[in-house]
Amino acid sequence: MKSPVHLNALRAFESSARHQSFSAAALELNVTPAAVGQLVRTLEDWLGTPLFLRGRSGRARLVPTEAAERALPDIRAGLDRLALGIERLREGSLSGILTVTVSPAFAAKWLLPRIDRFQAAWPDTDVRLDTNHKSVDFVTQRIDIGVRYGAGRWPGLTAEKLMDEEVYPVCSPDLLREHERLRQPGDLTRETLIHDLSMDGHAGFPTWESWMTHAGVPDAVLTRGMRINNSAAVLQAAVEGHGVALARSVMARSDLKSGRLVRLFPDVHVLSGLAYYVVYRPECENLPRLKAFREWIFAEAHRDSEDHAMPSIPPPNEGL
Repeated sequence: MKSPVHLNALRAFESSARHQSFSAAALELNVTPAAVGQLVRTLEDWLGTPLFLRGRSGRARLVPTEAAERALPDIRAGLDRLALGIERLREGSLSGILTVTVSPAFAAKWLLPRIDRFQAAWPDTDVRLDTNHKSVDFVTQRIDIGVRYGAGRWPGLTAEKLMDEEVYPVCSPDLLREHERLRQPGDLTRETLIHDLSMDGHAGFPTWESWMTHAGVPDAVLTRGMRINNSAAVLQAAVEGHGVALARSVMARSDLKSGRLVRLFPDVHVLSGLAYYVVYRPECENLPRLKAFREWIFAEAHRDSEDHAMPSIPPPNEGL
């Protein structure tokens, strides 16, 4: 039997089954819901069998038939291999788009200030940034490489540690001058504290309570302050003098160098239990654009490690 070219129909069926919706599949495939429905019907006509249960009015979600459910894993694997095969055809060239996923805060505070160096070194590679608070699916969203913050375990992805991270209190120089009583960690209990909730609930991420315990103030009452779920916004709040922030060292580096922020109590060292990792699908590791970006970002992290000394200001009146 002659095999027809139904690649678009297979994509429409797989996406509709995954989202359980023609409309959601249409958004992913950048076509109309009617076009997705027509592609699925074309595939059903060729197969001579329905792929979704029909007949109930008002059905909220598409429900694949039992035969469709059994076939979906093989179809998904085939589409993945086809996409990888197309990438293999491009292996001889660095030109094209490299899709990189990072958090919004990491993009703003670390990646974007230096991405021009990558673009200068690899002018034929166009970087597309996917900034998302949540982990994305590398296959369905066609992600090439990313940087994730966590414990280093993400199913289906190779994870290579890029940078460890320290956490410490920071504030604006003006706030430090105004609050001359900031001479020891315990003095922070009288200040407005800015809490970073970007990794709230993740084991291993230090909080103000754990930092104070490490600094020798185990029973501090820390009820006052602001709570923000974006690390870049946490630092900006501190820059503007709204309080003392518990900063993540990778995010705070540029603000410390510029003098917009100063580090308090530099003798107290608290490492985060989490770290930054470069992540990618193992079957894509030899793609030239991915390799080029991976090598570049590790070189940038190494450059930071060689220049890690951050300016800090001692407590007021120290040494007098």
